[in-house]
Amino acid sequence: MTILNKYSRTITQDPTQPAAQAMLYGIGLTEEDLKKAQVGVVSMGYDGNTCNMHLNDLAAEIKKSVWKNDLVGLIFHTIGVSDGISNGTDGMRYSLVSRDIIADSIETVCGAQYYDALIAVPGCDKNMPGSVMAMGRLNRPAIMVYGGTIAPGHYKGQDLNIISSFEALGQKIAGNLSDADFKGIVMNSCPGPGACGGMYTANTMSSAIEAMGMSLPYSSSNPALSQEKRDECANAGKAIRLLLEKDIKPSDIMTREAFENALTVVMALGGSTNAVLHLIAIAKSVDIVLTQDDVQDISDKVPFIADLKPSGKYLMEDLHNIGGVPAVMKYLLQKGLLHGHCLTVTGKTIAENLETVPDLSFETQKIIFPLETPIKQTGHLQILYGNLSAGGSVAKITGKEGDHFTGPARVFDGEQQLIAGISSGRVKPGDVVVIRYVGPKGAPGMPEMLKPTSAIIGAGLGKTVALITDGRFSGGTHGFVVGHITPEAFDGGLIALVEDDDIIEIDAVTRRMQLKVSDEVIRARRANWQQPELKAKKGVLYKYALQVTTAAEGCVTDASPAEQKKIKSGTEKILAMHNN
Repeated sequence: MTILNKYSRTITQDPTQPAAQAMLYGIGLTEEDLKKAQVGVVSMGYDGNTCNMHLNDLAAEIKKSVWKNDLVGLIFHTIGVSDGISNGTDGMRYSLVSRDIIADSIETVCGAQYYDALIAVPGCDKNMPGSVMAMGRLNRPAIMVYGGTIAPGHYKGQDLNIISSFEALGQKIAGNLSDADFKGIVMNSCPGPGACGGMYTANTMSSAIEAMGMSLPYSSSNPALSQEKRDECANAGKAIRLLLEKDIKPSDIMTREAFENALTVVMALGGSTNAVLHLIAIAKSVDIVLTQDDVQDISDKVPFIADLKPSGKYLMEDLHNIGGVPAVMKYLLQKGLLHGHCLTVTGKTIAENLETVPDLSFETQKIIFPLETPIKQTGHLQILYGNLSAGGSVAKITGKEGDHFTGPARVFDGEQQLIAGISSGRVKPGDVVVIRYVGPKGAPGMPEMLKPTSAIIGAGLGKTVALITDGRFSGGTHGFVVGHITPEAFDGGLIALVEDDDIIEIDAVTRRMQLKVSDEVIRARRANWQQPELKAKKGVLYKYALQVTTAAEGCVTDASPAEQKKIKSGTEKILAMHNN
């Protein structure tokens, strides 16, 4: 018989731990309760963000469910950072950092308190990978319950979402939107609780984690304010008990093939570029090597078939109404694109979970396209190399932007300079906008470039300029964009040496990104380049800059000395190549 209280019994059943037992009695547990398995229910709930404002209520429902299944449910909390609120400000530097703080803090509480299992209740973008990274490190029975997606906002007959407000800024800058309508869009874009409504990073990661098997079916597409989400919370206790009884751990679920399933769903749905570094980081938590090249391999064989925002028409709630992510997964399984034997948190396989899911109808819905007539024949995420990104970069090419762009560079050291450049007319059709020194170390924190890309689109330049950066993009980004450029400018990557009017060629077919400048000129520029000082001198951003790996390595902060040495050696080889 499986011992359910495998970890908590260390303190509840040991007579040499009277202080621990006294404190547990003090919180109201009985002698009988001390014999039960303890489940930590971690909420990322807080008042200041629509994505997270309802999570504490969901956690309370989950706690009730845990207790109903003869387990002890104990709520604790960790941080969240609102990407929507911090985007376009220096506060966005803390966004990716928060992912690893979340992972560290969940690991810390569960490790210190000896919880036998974990249920995480995340909402905004970095909450989810942070939660699952902690699950991988702890390797105890665990489930993620996604907070769910927001309902669309409405203004003057137009459906709105968070990206609408950013693009409205660009329209206002271009003189195409009145102050009153700008205010109306801003006030109505987010009507209540839930994560941003398109196939942005939150919904991308919730879908990927469901496909990986770490959340219950439909978790990723159940809206925040729905009976289905409440039912999911009510079922969480029974599910975590089953995992405890069967001793099913994250490492049993998050296998190599499970990550392939996750990437397949990301490609099919047109998910965020952030999925690349998050899935690489989650894989590291269970000692699986996943690389950018693995992402490309999946992209080469999985068509992009979902007409979802940001590049399409529909929101996650629309997908929910036609069967949600399970309906898409069943279709992909039928077409041989998923590994159906992979285990999930239901205790069943992917194939078993999908047996009773209704088939997609291509006559009654227009959100998901047949594989035979996709939006794009291959995946939208493309890994680009070349002298500008010798360590790799991630492009989001949905097929609507074209697959080739050549133009003169327009260089900005940070996104604030770009916003000024758009307002002054410095950015012109045909330009390749370069935003640099915003990488993991350079910012530090690798902020998203949502405000710049949205402003470009809102200003009517979305189809006539490209944008490349060593920073990240929001899942809400669309247009001809390339991010995660490695080596980053702070480390001396070639992006640091680009000057205005240099010609840059981006080819998504050959997957190359080249600075069309002679080797002699590059050598001369490098001789005059000096690494800048870190922008952070103390605190969490400073610690992050000292510890973080490259974007190609998932921007993790717990790499071993051997891994750090290997990454540094690879960067040095790339820089030496530029000098020869």
